[in-house]
Amino acid sequence: MEISFETIADHTIPVHDFSLNWRFIENLPLSVADQLKPLNQTASDFLNDVITDKQLHRDRPFKKGFFNKIENIEITAGNDEGIREWLSALDIPLDKQVFLSWDNSTNMIAPWGLVIQYFDDFYYPSSDDLTIFDQTLNWAVLFAHYDVIYYGTK
Repeated sequence: MEISFETIADHTIPVHDFSLNWRFIENLPLSVADQLKPLNQTASDFLNDVITDKQLHRDRPFKKGFFNKIENIEITAGNDEGIREWLSALDIPLDKQVFLSWDNSTNMIAPWGLVIQYFDDFYYPSSDDLTIFDQTLNWAVLFAHYDVIYYGTK
């Protein structure tokens, strides 16, 4: 079965089987964790191919010319609410199902509003590079391991 953005949600695994499950099972209410859709390796390969084919991160934070506008915010101690406000102000509907990619085999689908609310469970400073996007690739968010969040949009 060929995978596409239309069928990717058919390729999920239980949260308990996800490699980063401890971030979500231990820290989030069960009703929230149940909304997360970790992806199996087939779906992860598909998302990785999309990111690679588009050369999204050829230049940091994004390939030159891929987006018309790039904004950023630094993650500093004590500015969690400021980060949530900044993320909420982006032109992404809160109920939008977005793709999260930590690496080639660690990927998930989650509602954007949950990513905002629990960003500090999805992103761990100094260790994670987390790319978030939707099927249009008209925008992307990069949580960079050096404590900066970038938002690129066409």
